[in-house]
Amino acid sequence: MATLRGGLLGPDPGALSPAQLEQLRNFKIQTRIANEKYLRTHKEVELLLSGFFREMFLKRPDNILEFAADYFTDPRLPNKIHMQLIEDKKAA
Repeated sequence: MATLRGGLLGPDPGALSPAQLEQLRNFKIQTRIANEKYLRTHKEVELLLSGFFREMFLKRPDNILEFAADYFTDPRLPNKIHMQLIEDKKAA
């Protein structure tokens, strides 16, 4: 087992039995499917993230953490998302 930066131990592939590996693989697949279903039914999440990335790439802030905090705590953000959802419904 390799030691990672900060003294953490890396994964040990021999630590799980084949049955446990199969269970883990199935769990990961089911989690991805559930996450995908959630994202497909919650358009506002896509709008939040795409809006954030768009603004970040346009403004290219030096302090990304501060920019993210300001972006996601903007009191106008819920209204922006709501208006985009309405526009998307009209366009559909």
